[in-house]
Amino acid sequence: MSEQEEFAGKMLSILNDGMLCLMVSIGHKTRLFDAMSAMPPATSAEIAMAARLNERYVREWLGAMVTGRIVDYDHPSGKYRLPPEQAACLTRAAGIDNLAVFTQYIALLGDVEDRIVNCFRKGGGVPYSAYPKFQELQAEETARVFDARLVGEILPLAPGLVSRLEQGIDVLDVGCGTGHAINLMAKAFPKSRFWGYDFSREATGIGRKEAKRMRLKNASFKAVDAAKMVDKERFDLVTAFDTIHDQARPDRVLKAINRALRKGGTFLMQDIAGSSNMHENIGAPLAPAIYTISTMHCMTVSLAYRGMGLGTAWGEQKAKEMLAEAGFGPVQVSQVDGDIFNYYYVTGRE
Repeated sequence: MSEQEEFAGKMLSILNDGMLCLMVSIGHKTRLFDAMSAMPPATSAEIAMAARLNERYVREWLGAMVTGRIVDYDHPSGKYRLPPEQAACLTRAAGIDNLAVFTQYIALLGDVEDRIVNCFRKGGGVPYSAYPKFQELQAEETARVFDARLVGEILPLAPGLVSRLEQGIDVLDVGCGTGHAINLMAKAFPKSRFWGYDFSREATGIGRKEAKRMRLKNASFKAVDAAKMVDKERFDLVTAFDTIHDQARPDRVLKAINRALRKGGTFLMQDIAGSSNMHENIGAPLAPAIYTISTMHCMTVSLAYRGMGLGTAWGEQKAKEMLAEAGFGPVQVSQVDGDIFNYYYVTGRE
């Protein structure tokens, strides 16, 4: 096989896999995978009935799933089956291992494709307001990790932190989004006090409502531009979960976080796993996805506000450099099982 034929085969695979991403996203949103995982082999009519969906659409969707080798099909009986090995990566019951969640980004980013193309020609960026469902999707994505790992595995990455939280300290989450992480921590550590800051009033409102449902008295939320925080030596712990690289001016945000920490305080930052050097990301399983998300969301949103445009792939080396410039001390970098997207940086104010 010639190199041209080999690459043509790769392009066919890319085309098919890209289309399958849309179908997997639909399977997740309609809960078809969840329904099928709890069923014995069944016909399209039986699957549609179990999922309360239109049979004709379900049947066509199953065609993509079968030819894409995601669902098994028995021709004589006309029955379909979702193998348990596939269900372990596609259902809500899979928790942190549910990869179907990420396929939803394809349609979301596709909505702004023409605007991104225009940015290629004229520069500038696409503002955050152009992604109305992004926060909702990111909340669903991160909740999987937080529910499974936040209290038991992520917070313990900082030596002695859990003990201090149990005794009672002041905690800020910068770029808290819809506030799920804050509320989980507030529930787990009732003696500590928690604040969530986010640029979006809608997001902080959602966090406030969740805190009310959970009957939390130690969680508060406020709409704040992280780069303009005025808090000084107020917090013992500041967290930033997958938010720093999105900021227009992450340098100012990191310096503001440093000022907000008390002496001896801890900064726990979750951000995208990868190298700042592109050639070191070749072969990494998520590298193409990371650069795509960067081009079509993280980088362009920053540039829309005349920001630095760090992008999703700013990487470990740049992160450490900027943490040092902001005045933080030595940095410990870790990962947690099941979270293939992120590094966890633990540092502090000296």
